[in-house]
Amino acid sequence: MATTITSSSVGLDSSQPHWYALYTCPRHEKRVLQQIERRQISCFLPLYLSVRRWKDRRKELALALFPGYVFVQISLSNKLKVLDLPGVVQFVSFGGQPVALPEYQIETLRNRLSGTGKIVPHPYLKAGRKVRVRSGPFEGLEGVILRRKDRCRLIFSIDLIQRSLAIEMDEADVEAA
Repeated sequence: MATTITSSSVGLDSSQPHWYALYTCPRHEKRVLQQIERRQISCFLPLYLSVRRWKDRRKELALALFPGYVFVQISLSNKLKVLDLPGVVQFVSFGGQPVALPEYQIETLRNRLSGTGKIVPHPYLKAGRKVRVRSGPFEGLEGVILRRKDRCRLIFSIDLIQRSLAIEMDEADVEAA
């Protein structure tokens, strides 16, 4: 789900608590979360389970779904309570002002994570970006991603003959080129 920045999310009442994204130092998300919770401030760190294999063992790790980010529900008048914590870099901002996230996006994420489906991170692929197919019959082919409604369509061009073809694919089968 993409967040669109609107004027209504920038000029909010600073005395009311809203959800904000905090940018953290790399791999400090869990530590920042613990410190925020100690200050009794509402926060959220979406995690997913990943199995890591070494030569001698396998281990299941809980990793941040959005590396480098922790969500915090706070009024802007209290923002120094989290900004002075070790590991916190800054609020995600637009034009120098922290931008509030829509409440429904945090609630949707919380509800999805509490379900039984498997959720894993995926690189953000913007329409118009060049991508490469990493599995399936078109593996290795490069093209441009195009979105139409709920579908992911890849446009592959043969420049020499100036022709293109569109293929609908699962977005999980492509990676940034």
